[in-house]
Amino acid sequence: MYTETAIFDLLLPGDSQSLKQKRSYVRPIIAMLRKFEVSVAEVGVHDLLGRAEIGVAVVAAEAAQARAVMDTCENQIAGRPEIELLSVKRRLFTDED
Repeated sequence: MYTETAIFDLLLPGDSQSLKQKRSYVRPIIAMLRKFEVSVAEVGVHDLLGRAEIGVAVVAAEAAQARAVMDTCENQIAGRPEIELLSVKRRLFTDED
């Protein structure tokens, strides 16, 4: 069994001046990622309106399958024109870790 996790650090558009506006960018991203059958949540920088950190985790039978799903998630986030993907931190775990 393999588990891959990722934290996506996002820069939101300049008009994110309220929590409501921040959520209007973050919620659609989370909804889109859930279509890939991953666990996903906003996990950090809650106090910064122009930034968001989204955590994603996937469990798979093979390491290649976990990487492929996470690659798809990363490509989907990077392809969104309204946000900028600043960084990605990914880790792969085995059942022996």
